[in-house]
Amino acid sequence: MSTSKRERERARLREQKWTRRQADARARRRRVWTIAAAVSGVAVVAGVTALAVSANAPDATYTLPPAAAAEDREWTGELRTSAGDIAFTLDGQAAPQAVANFVSLARAGFFDDTDCHRLTTANIFVLQCGDPTGTSTGGPGYTFGPVENTPEDGFFPAGTIAMARAQSTDSQGSQFFLVYEDSTLPTNTGGYTVFGKITSGLDVVRAVADAGTADGAVDGSPATPVTIEGVETQ
Repeated sequence: MSTSKRERERARLREQKWTRRQADARARRRRVWTIAAAVSGVAVVAGVTALAVSANAPDATYTLPPAAAAEDREWTGELRTSAGDIAFTLDGQAAPQAVANFVSLARAGFFDDTDCHRLTTANIFVLQCGDPTGTSTGGPGYTFGPVENTPEDGFFPAGTIAMARAQSTDSQGSQFFLVYEDSTLPTNTGGYTVFGKITSGLDVVRAVADAGTADGAVDGSPATPVTIEGVETQ
């Protein structure tokens, strides 16, 4: 099978996976609403930058938690991927909204079985993940801002974990990037939220980067597929 055919097939499978996840989430929500109504007796329930993501998002099935949910503390966790495990810490004091968001999505299983869809191998050195559609257009159904804890000089050392976004600083959602070599990102568009760092497993990301992109370009899907199998936080 040619590279282009493989890419189309992978995109088709990702889209099918996303559709199933959305349907499952809607079904779970309907079940919760039905139970809530039965218990309460109430029938009605209230209910272009270097690392850009699309501002378009699917219908909301997740809710942005309050920044206070980050508990003003350091979190630890592990990103289990098909390429290897990546341990990390999250700074709930410096970037409370981003950390609360990431922990909430991780515990809801949002990232499970999603692919890291973008690798850059020149000028900036990052692996981008967190899009359930694998197209750079997916998200949790909401966006948030402003940017938190962004370095004034735009320097992101290797091991940094930061939020991707579209042009607006209020367009953060679920997509994030792992910096595998020291990188300097633009500062004139508002910066990027740094919310964590890799404590072990940076070699995993570097091995993916060493294999390059699927089409040999400096910016594209990684030649070594990276699927997030699960995320643990504590």
